[in-house]
Amino acid sequence: MKVLAAMSGGVDSAVAAARAVEAGHEVVGVHLALSRNSGTLRTGSRGCCTIEDSMDAQRAANVLGIPYYVWDFSEKFKTDVVDDFVAEYQAGRTPNPCMRCNERIKFAALLEKALALGFDAVCTGHYASLLTDSDGNLELHRSNEVAKDQSYVLGVLTAEQLKHSMFPLGASASKAEIRKEADRRGLSVANKPDSYDICFIPEGDTQDWLTDKVGKAPGQIVDREGAVLGTHEGTHEFTVGQRKGLSIGRPAADGKPRYVLEIRPKTNTVVVGPQAALAIAEMAGSRFTWCGMPPKETSEWAEILVQVRAHGDALAAKFAIVEGEMVIRLEEPLLGVAPGQTAVLYAGTRVLGQTTIDRTVSAIPVGA
Repeated sequence: MKVLAAMSGGVDSAVAAARAVEAGHEVVGVHLALSRNSGTLRTGSRGCCTIEDSMDAQRAANVLGIPYYVWDFSEKFKTDVVDDFVAEYQAGRTPNPCMRCNERIKFAALLEKALALGFDAVCTGHYASLLTDSDGNLELHRSNEVAKDQSYVLGVLTAEQLKHSMFPLGASASKAEIRKEADRRGLSVANKPDSYDICFIPEGDTQDWLTDKVGKAPGQIVDREGAVLGTHEGTHEFTVGQRKGLSIGRPAADGKPRYVLEIRPKTNTVVVGPQAALAIAEMAGSRFTWCGMPPKETSEWAEILVQVRAHGDALAAKFAIVEGEMVIRLEEPLLGVAPGQTAVLYAGTRVLGQTTIDRTVSAIPVGA
C-alpha cells in the first residue's frame, strides 16, 4: 500500500512510520505545520507541531529513508480548532481541542488530501487497534497498552475513515518498549519527552490565553437558588468542577468549599454550589457519530461503557437515541461533567461512537 505517515516529531509517530516501512508499504512522511508563528519553539514537553518538532520528524524520515514533506495546515487549524476552542468557551462549554484536531485535521483534511494524492491510508502513532469483525467490518479497539490507550480521542472517526487508517502501535507492550525500539532503529527522538497540555497554549495557562483573546466581561457568581455571592471577570475563566479561584468572600453555611456547577453565558453568570451537586446522572448530545458500523438497534436502552475524559475511567451506563439525541444514563453518578466534553461509548474494548455533550442532568435536584 501507499501510506502517508503523519510524523509529529515525537517518538510514537516515528516508530509507527518505521513499522509501516518494515511492513513493506511505500511510505511518505509528512509533518503538519499547525502554528501560525513560524518561530515557535517547544519548551520542554509543552506544545507540539513546532519548528523543532518538524526538524525532529525530518531527521527520523532521513533515517528511515523515506520522502518527507511539511504541509501547511495552519489556516484550517486556526479556524477548525483554535477558533472553535475560543467559541466553545464563550458559549459556556468545555471543549476538547484534541478531539477536534483528530476529527477535522488529521482524519478529515489530511486524509482527504492523502486520498486525492493517491495514498491508500494515513499512518499515525496513536495507541489504538483496528480489528475486523466476523462480517469483515473494521472496528476500533483500545490499545493493548492500557496506560497509553488513545482510542478515546479517536472516537470521532467514521467507518469510512477507519478503512484508510493505520495504527501500528496498537499492539505495543509499553511506551518503554517503543523508546527502546526507537533507540535500536537509530531514531534521535527515542528519549524525547511526550508533549502535554494544549498544543497552541504552550505556556499552559488557558485562562490567561483566553482572556487575551476575548477580553474581560464582568458578571455575577450565584448559588443554585440565584443568590449573588460575588463577581467575576469573564465566564471563560471557569470550568465545571473548578474549586480554586472563585474569589467568594462569604463562606457556605456548612463551611464546605464551593465548586463551579454551571456556566450561563447568556446571562454571564457562574453558578456555584456544593461538591455533591456536581454528581451527574445523565448526559446527552445531538452531535453524535458512530465509529465503524452503527449498532443495529439504537431506540432501545442498551448497556455500554462511557468515558468522558481522555484518561478517565470507563463507567457502566445505558444509552439510547431519543428524539435525535444520544442520551446516556450512568449507573453511578459521575462528578464534574461539563457541556462541550466528549462522551465516547465502548462495548468492551470496542469504540462504538461518541457525542459532544450538550446538556447534563444532576443527580441532586435544586433544593435537595
